[in-house]
Order: sequence, then structure tokens, then C-alpha cells
Amino acid sequence: MTSRIGVWAAYAAGLALIGVGARGIAAEVPAARWAAWFAGAAVLHDAVLVPLVLAAGLATARLPAAARRPVRAALVVAGCVTAVALPLVLGYGRRADEPSRLPLPYGRNLALVLAAIAVIAAAAVAVRLVRLARRREGGRRQGGRR
Repeated sequence: MTSRIGVWAAYAAGLALIGVGARGIAAEVPAARWAAWFAGAAVLHDAVLVPLVLAAGLATARLPAAARRPVRAALVVAGCVTAVALPLVLGYGRRADEPSRLPLPYGRNLALVLAAIAVIAAAAVAVRLVRLARRREGGRRQGGRR
């Protein structure tokens, strides 16, 4: 019962934050500009992100069951991180006369983040495979005792 109250409290807090955000958008952003941004986001989601996620699902379908989820999750996270970082990596907004604008090595940093995602996914796959092997080994031992 207590967890249900917590869930409804979280829903209410989320709805209140959505209301604050919607109020801010209505007060500060012209409707045509917001509608164009929203339409662009919908097109990006439906025309780019969804097909890429489906393609990743198909490409990983032949992986062992223990590896499928972590690899798919890593691909989705890596794709989203890349989509967010790509404007920085490509240098949109960088100006030669203003060296303090976009001063970091964004390409290298993206590569490091993607490498970290790959390492975490590989560790998750390794943990799942070890657990699966232990379960199988334990089942053989119990089966031999009977």
C-alpha cells in the first residue's frame, strides 16, 4: 500500500513539473517556433531513431540470449549519446575568432564515453554468462546426486 502512495506521489510531482515546463514554454517561446521544434523532434524520432533501434534489434537477434539485452541496451544508449554529442563533435557553433566557444576535444570525449558504454556492456554480458554457467553447473551436480 505504501509503495502505491509513493508511485502516485511521483506521478503527481512529474505532472506538476510538466505543468511548470509547459507554462514556461507558453510564456517564453512563440507558438510557431515551438511547433516547428516539436514537429522536428517527432520526425527525428519516427524517421531516424525508431528505424535504427529496430535495425539494432534485428542485427543482434542471433546473439546468445545472455548477451542480447546488454548489447541492445548499449547500442541504444550509445546511439542517443552520439545523437546528443554530434553537433559538438561536428563543431556547429564553433568560430575561429572566438576560441573559447566549444574549446574541448568533443570527438575524443565521445569516443571515451562510447568506450565506457562498450566496457560496461561487455562486463554485463560476462556477468550474465558466468551466472548462467554456474546455474548449469549447479544443476549437473544436483542431478548427479540423485
